[in-house]
Amino acid sequence: MLEIGRKLNGRYKIIGNIGSGGMANVFLAHDLILDRDVAVKVLRFDFQNDTAAIRRFQREALAATELVHTNIVSVYDVGEEDGMQYLVMEYVKGMDLKRYIQTHYPIPYATIVDIMQQILSAISLAHEHRIIHRDLKPQNILMNEEGTVKITDFGIAIALSETSITQTNTMLGSVHYLSPEQARGSMATKQSDIYALGIILYELMTGNVPFDGESAVTIALKHFQSELPSIKNYDRNAPQSIENVILKATAKDTADRYKTAEEMSQDIATVLSPERLNEPVWTPEAMLGETMVLPTVSETSMSEAVKEPITTPQPQPQQFEPTTDEPKKKKKRRWMIPIVIVLLLALGGAAYLWLMGGSEKDIQIPDVSGMTETEAIAELESKNLKVSSKSEEMPDDKIEAGLVIKTDPAAGSEVKEGGSTIITLYISSGKQKPKMGDYKGEQMKDVLTKLKELGFSESRIDITETYDSETTEGEIMSQEPKEGTEVDPEKDTISFTVSKGQETVTLGDYIGWNYQSVLDELTSKGISTGQITVVYQESDGAPNLVISQDFDKNTEVVPKEAELVFTVSKEREKITLNDMSGYSKAEAQEYLEKNGMIIVEEEEYSDSVDSGKVIRTEPGAGQSLQVGSSVKVIYSKGKDPTKEENKPAENQPNDNKNTGNQTDKGNTTDSGDQTGNNDPADKKD
Repeated sequence: MLEIGRKLNGRYKIIGNIGSGGMANVFLAHDLILDRDVAVKVLRFDFQNDTAAIRRFQREALAATELVHTNIVSVYDVGEEDGMQYLVMEYVKGMDLKRYIQTHYPIPYATIVDIMQQILSAISLAHEHRIIHRDLKPQNILMNEEGTVKITDFGIAIALSETSITQTNTMLGSVHYLSPEQARGSMATKQSDIYALGIILYELMTGNVPFDGESAVTIALKHFQSELPSIKNYDRNAPQSIENVILKATAKDTADRYKTAEEMSQDIATVLSPERLNEPVWTPEAMLGETMVLPTVSETSMSEAVKEPITTPQPQPQQFEPTTDEPKKKKKRRWMIPIVIVLLLALGGAAYLWLMGGSEKDIQIPDVSGMTETEAIAELESKNLKVSSKSEEMPDDKIEAGLVIKTDPAAGSEVKEGGSTIITLYISSGKQKPKMGDYKGEQMKDVLTKLKELGFSESRIDITETYDSETTEGEIMSQEPKEGTEVDPEKDTISFTVSKGQETVTLGDYIGWNYQSVLDELTSKGISTGQITVVYQESDGAPNLVISQDFDKNTEVVPKEAELVFTVSKEREKITLNDMSGYSKAEAQEYLEKNGMIIVEEEEYSDSVDSGKVIRTEPGAGQSLQVGSSVKVIYSKGKDPTKEENKPAENQPNDNKNTGNQTDKGNTTDSGDQTGNNDPADKKD
């Protein structure tokens, strides 16, 4: 067990314990160099001295680094420290699929389909790389907080299969997802992974595994002799199309099962289509009863089986006679199949024990990795072992092309000398060359990360940028070489054409420009007059000049998307001033206010204009004035009282006054004589 705070390789600081499995313990750590959290998987202590386990752990871990996929947990590093073998992997923050099912059941059908398609996409890639997971189960499938599936334990599952730990005890955790062929002791194939995916889909739909029991052997037997319970037992409304996918994926005979994960993915993609929801129940085509295969039983499980005598009724011959017109007998024969299987197991166990006590001795398969095929065959045959005439080819990053990578059964396995076991050689085809993906439509920055993980340096990635109105900035428009082409990260150069997005133009500061000059400038940049709004504003300055704009200098815009606003000067409005002489004050004010003029009022005396009437204006009548100009209006105060002619009669000498005086005295003298008489002597009289 690693202590909290320890630094592996001086780089990975252990933060805490995440969990443990059949072969390894998993810790949360922080990568001090790349400043990110990672998961560190350490080979369990009891396997640290198992040479075969260590070799497979390292080799398959390195193979797993080739599986670069969104739905596969990335392997960053492999190492050893103080005898501990460890892997550094992507840390997925979330929960495993087992916990997800427990906390989210019932799960919407669309979500189930999405989860399965993510899983199948990842498994398709693994199978393309000739990697079989062998231990697919919800506990090995992680779900991050965004709902993205991440499959883990690639390679480790293979390592498990080639060491002594694949016994009954370690099968307990995975036996619920074990294919019939694995339960019989045969090698796992790609279709074994598909079977496990069918069981996982069943669990997503029902919240339960289809087969359970008190022991691993009991459950394993159910996988190849019991029919799968219908998902409609849990959900009456479950689409038949989904159940059909489960039935085909979990067919007992591999001939009826999906051939590839891609085929299963294509089928499940349409299960929610209305025309498929009530399709007929899928039935297997292979004749399961034609050939009876004796299951291979491990020594441990068979030893347990023979401890308790098995008593079974002898099957009657007629129960195995083929019939076409008696359904009841056919049904009875199928009922007897499990009994026959158990009987055969017992007979097989007896045969096995007899063989164990026979004269043949056990011999370990030697390690021939690194030898040529000829050398390996000679070495194996010298041990009186049988070698298959047909070898298998697979890539390997460390073993040179043409040399042996491994054998099946694995080196160290015990077989009977001169027995029926045939050993298959796996020959290296050299370093695995990754295939070019289809990166069109992806962001260049994301693809760069993927390519660097494949081993490409930036010097071998050629990027040409170009403007394109149909794609977003940074999006890959084309690539060379094309999808599916094998590429060598150390020798090949990859070329991409990447979009710079829509071409932009830079706007300037147009304040003070003649507006027509601005239009000429903008239309030359691809901006049409229909994209420009003009607001005219009266100004005392020259007309048709830009007063303001609604954008800053050096603003970048897409020509066809730009929307610009300018404020442009114009002359103030002018009026010709009416002759307002004789207007009343109210009339003058109404006229001037109506025409937007500013009124300045004054008064002065006038002998010719009545008081309160307009004498004149300044400027005068007939003048052209801009709206908003000031107009001085001079109103009459009436006649000037200071003028002599305007003074009152009592303040001036006048015959009328004397006449009046004489009249008051009773004088009857002629008024005309009195008017003209100013002689002071008259005053004496």
